[in-house]
Amino acid sequence: MPNKPRDSRHGDDDSGGPRDRIAELIAPLRVRPGTKVRLPRDFDPGHTGDLVNKPAGTELLQRGVAMLADYQARLAAEHRRGLLVVLQALDAAGKDGTIRHVMSGVNPQGVRVHSFKVPSAEELGHDYLWRYGSRLPARGEIAIFNRSHYEEVLVVRVHPELLDNQQLPPSVRRRDVWEHRFHAINEFERHLSENGFRIVKLFLNVSKEEQRRRLLQRIDRPEKNWKFSAADLRERQFWDDYQKAYADMLSNTSTEWAPWYVIPADHKWFARIAAAGTIVHALMELDPQFPTLDSQARRELIQLRSALEQQ
Repeated sequence: MPNKPRDSRHGDDDSGGPRDRIAELIAPLRVRPGTKVRLPRDFDPGHTGDLVNKPAGTELLQRGVAMLADYQARLAAEHRRGLLVVLQALDAAGKDGTIRHVMSGVNPQGVRVHSFKVPSAEELGHDYLWRYGSRLPARGEIAIFNRSHYEEVLVVRVHPELLDNQQLPPSVRRRDVWEHRFHAINEFERHLSENGFRIVKLFLNVSKEEQRRRLLQRIDRPEKNWKFSAADLRERQFWDDYQKAYADMLSNTSTEWAPWYVIPADHKWFARIAAAGTIVHALMELDPQFPTLDSQARRELIQLRSALEQQ
């Protein structure tokens, strides 16, 4: 059964509360573990759920951002668990804008964003997961990977010459590299999950036509010229290869402990709502709490307050 999002035009009465509304919004975007994904058949890049236009979603986004700020404060105060947000997308899908809007209300001291570029010589001298492991969130933190360890089964797969740069021994190259990496990544994420780190994986799913429109906009609008790169155009030639690589990745690495969510990205406003909702929902399930004092500590605090009042 395909994972294609379904429109439900029943409106939002919020009868089940924010948690139920958010769960309803993101449920069709989840890749069910064990299912085979075909892009774009199974997930429509233009999907907007029951939110038919941008104004209808503005209030919901603001609500999501406020809830995210509240839960982030609790996560930091509790200091027992952490959250890793993995953000993957093709060029011009809106990764930077999504991060900027969704995280606009949080305390920047509790959030770190890492953008992974071409590996350095030092990074290539280690195993392919090394550079990602060193940038994971600490307890109480949210870390966002703007591109991530999944580049190792996406761009490296589409451009196999990059695999040669990783100095793998012949015995590794002879086996099924991608199947092995899917397994290793799943176990890497299982280890994180079992140690108190929740993983939210978002794939911003943009259509080929919408990508073309946004790339043209980068050329036509002077304030966006700096964003355009000839490399974007070269990578566009591999569109079908990337669609197959993403579909295989989604099929093999959406797990119960770290499922993928395919975020429709043709409408930026909806992509931001869906991304915020997915992150908030994960934090709701974690339900971090502000620490409470025992009776002795509370008595000491009251004494300190009394002393302060008398000054």
